[in-house]
Amino acid sequence: MMKEKMPATPVTLIDVAKAAGVSPITVSRALNEPQLVRPATLAKVQEAVKRTGYVKNMLAGGLASSRSKLVALVLPTISTQTFADMVQGATDRLTAAGYQLLLGIVGYETWREEILVETILSRRPDGVILTGSLHTDSTRQRLQQIGTPVVEAWDLTPHPIDMAIGFSHEEVGHACAQHLLKQGYRKFGMLTANDPRAGQRTQGFQVALAKQGVNVIASHVVQAPGALPLGRKGAIQLLDTHPELDAIFCSSDTLAHGVLIEAQSRGLRVPQDLAIMGFGDLNFSEYTNPPLSTVKVDGARIGALSAQALLDRLSGSGETASAERVLNTGFELIQRGST
Repeated sequence: MMKEKMPATPVTLIDVAKAAGVSPITVSRALNEPQLVRPATLAKVQEAVKRTGYVKNMLAGGLASSRSKLVALVLPTISTQTFADMVQGATDRLTAAGYQLLLGIVGYETWREEILVETILSRRPDGVILTGSLHTDSTRQRLQQIGTPVVEAWDLTPHPIDMAIGFSHEEVGHACAQHLLKQGYRKFGMLTANDPRAGQRTQGFQVALAKQGVNVIASHVVQAPGALPLGRKGAIQLLDTHPELDAIFCSSDTLAHGVLIEAQSRGLRVPQDLAIMGFGDLNFSEYTNPPLSTVKVDGARIGALSAQALLDRLSGSGETASAERVLNTGFELIQRGST
């Protein structure tokens, strides 16, 4: 049996229009702005695309409209729920507007971000979302020179490259310290991953304690992003050397979960003998025994707002005044059984 021959020439948008019984303009609108097309018409076009084997030429469309329909999101990792939520929030908002998300992972090293940003810019994205506000001078200068809309998410800075959407990690640390002091704890340990935003939270924690005349007795740093086994190992280190600790502040719920497991293995009562505070309000935190006290940050909302800020800028409706380019999404301290 002979194989069916492939078409001699690529299927065109006009071919799809003929197959769907609509105009080429309608096909173009269905492919680029599906939200503007009636569901019945959109279904006809999608069926014609499948039937004809049409493949959209993004390069040609980008050259014609000066738009690539790509937005790049640079993350340190996708192994944590909060960053995964951010990806989903950004993807949902961009997809609805006919854009696609280009995801890049750089770890927690600014030099890796610098290399990836240069590669991303060669793809001519319509916008870039970065995680945090710490970058190399070269990355900052390159993004400012090229003029592509940029959102620095997950952090606040008074001097953004373009726009900043996030919250103050120092204020998170302040809030956690004030909460634990109010509960009567005074002998503090810290368990933190070695990433810059975790460092900002622990710095804020120490500053708030110092204002009340209290110092952190011991601290332990683990490799970012801070897996549960590292949380337990860190707890062993802290509790073996300083058994008098009555509270441990952790830079993530994952680390806090490891501390909770180690505390229970030693027969320590939580929170009577040892309070444990996390960050992130991950999906397991409400269901540990006892449930973890933590700080909730809405990663999906940060992703959606970042995407919308870029879309607004691209449509010409975004504000450009410096005071209006920084959006504080805030956070919520959640007290549960571990404190």
